[in-house]
Amino acid sequence: MADGSQKPKETFEHALAATTRAVAQDKALDVKFTADVPGLVAGEMRVPHLPHKVRAQDVAEVRGIADSFALKHRHHDPKLHSKLSPSGAIGRAIFDAVEQARFEAIGARAMSGVKANLGALTEKRALEAGLSRPTDDEAGRLASVLGLLVRERLTGAQPPESAVVAVESQRKWLEESVGHLLDSLEGKVEDQKGLSVISRSIIAELIGDGDGEKRDREEEDQPEEGDGNAPDSPDGDPGDDGDGEADGAESSDDSEGETADDDASSDAAMEEMEDSDADAGEGKHEGTIPWRPNRPLDHLPDTPFYQVFTEEFDEVLKAEELCDLEELERLRKYLDQQMAHLSGAVSKLANRLQRRLLAQQRRHWQFDLEEGILDAGRLARVVSSPTKPLSYKLESETEFKDTVVTLLLDNSGSMRGRPISIAAISADILARTLERCGVKVEILGFTTKAWKGGQSREKWLQDGRPKAPGRLNDLRHIIYKTGDAPWRRSRRNLGLMMREGLLKENIDGEALLWAHNRLMARAEERRILMVISDGAPVDDSTLSVNSGVYLENHLRQVIKWIEERSPVELIAIGIGHDVTRYYKRAVTILDAEQLGGAMTEQLASLFEEAVPTPRRLG
Repeated sequence: MADGSQKPKETFEHALAATTRAVAQDKALDVKFTADVPGLVAGEMRVPHLPHKVRAQDVAEVRGIADSFALKHRHHDPKLHSKLSPSGAIGRAIFDAVEQARFEAIGARAMSGVKANLGALTEKRALEAGLSRPTDDEAGRLASVLGLLVRERLTGAQPPESAVVAVESQRKWLEESVGHLLDSLEGKVEDQKGLSVISRSIIAELIGDGDGEKRDREEEDQPEEGDGNAPDSPDGDPGDDGDGEADGAESSDDSEGETADDDASSDAAMEEMEDSDADAGEGKHEGTIPWRPNRPLDHLPDTPFYQVFTEEFDEVLKAEELCDLEELERLRKYLDQQMAHLSGAVSKLANRLQRRLLAQQRRHWQFDLEEGILDAGRLARVVSSPTKPLSYKLESETEFKDTVVTLLLDNSGSMRGRPISIAAISADILARTLERCGVKVEILGFTTKAWKGGQSREKWLQDGRPKAPGRLNDLRHIIYKTGDAPWRRSRRNLGLMMREGLLKENIDGEALLWAHNRLMARAEERRILMVISDGAPVDDSTLSVNSGVYLENHLRQVIKWIEERSPVELIAIGIGHDVTRYYKRAVTILDAEQLGGAMTEQLASLFEEAVPTPRRLG
């Protein structure tokens, strides 16, 4: 299997699907292998394909994902979990972590292969949650640490090496506070409701019954704690922040029972992959899919000004600077394979746009002129009356050729999976189409360098945590294609969006200003800026120490200024979230697959506004 050939992969997937159904004890369970975000919903399980170049670690990871989902499908009641879950973000994260430890413990206690996979998954989670790094935010790690302590109680497995420091730093006071409750979990492993009651008691003892701060712990990163809800999981296990891999269990399932065992560690795994896939590559992932406020605009108080704590660590990079050319080629091929079934549909839409643009580029002639090109339709008149004027014509210039379009793509973690793939392929096809029609296109992306603030936050902590610091994260703005670069030279750059670890948080207001200022520096007379995003700006570090609507208010102020005072024409497309609340000219799509059509239609309608009306003079 190491050579990545197709037949062994198919054999592996077939066997894994069968053992997964066996672990789940559900012959009707639909196990699908996909390049999309893994998930488990309504009797359908989505498990990731093996990569092209397969390692033993990859095999263990996929087995772990399937195993964990199988255990969840068999032993977890999402409706009961949702009913009993507390409302507070920290409390809900703890509640999810304990429940995840419960149903995983059932498989680990019964099957050695499952236990091995879950051990590898737990190590992966700890690394991706940042438990190996020092921090002064112990409250932000409370759910992860409690989950490890519960796992230790129920299976006897010690915390992974990367999490030892984080667990031991909180073990003493947790044992003193809720040790007696943790001891009582043993008798409730098979009783989800009974264990949930104990979980609520643990939460009440530690933080109160909701979002309380019983021990006056700082909860600066609390929004991230509440993000554990994975898109495909009703109950959103919080430990699923990135545990979807089993690094170590490579070949523990030679027998049928062992194979079934190896398929149990992935429920938590998968949901965590949903929340952290984007960051596994850089090893800096500390959170889940950001919480997006999206409140009604009349509920948002005005912010007097917007400030930045430091711009020292911000960066504007070309795609080639973030990735070597060989990897860019590989990622581009992966993108093409991901969206092979979609590119045809998007191409049709792009062809429709091209026909509209070319119709506007048809040669429009001024007739009956005294000089110019001889009008062939007037040849008879030239022969019969050679001295008669008005027998010439001239081609008129098309109006929209002097145009530049900027596509600004949200590169936040919540875009990962299908949305970012479709955004990338749609931008690629539109760039190619518009280039054929003489319209220059620039493709930009925006995200942050790190989860939870990065170096900016560290500097803020070193400076004594001054109040109201403003934006508190390191911006990363990416240039995928400049307006003057040919499409063929920039094509591979869009594959960068498929790179694990790239997509993090999003600060839309500053990204919008950056793209706008680049457009204003262009010489073209007509400038169009299209923003593709999936909701409100979110940066946990900034929002934890400023107003909860700090970034959202700034975005509104920037949009209002551009729409009312700038010559740049601004349009937006929201994926799954209502961006018409912010932009005057916008459309919201519910399915990411509608993106290609929405982009072409929006651009086509803009260009149609400038269609010159051909007329025959004389």
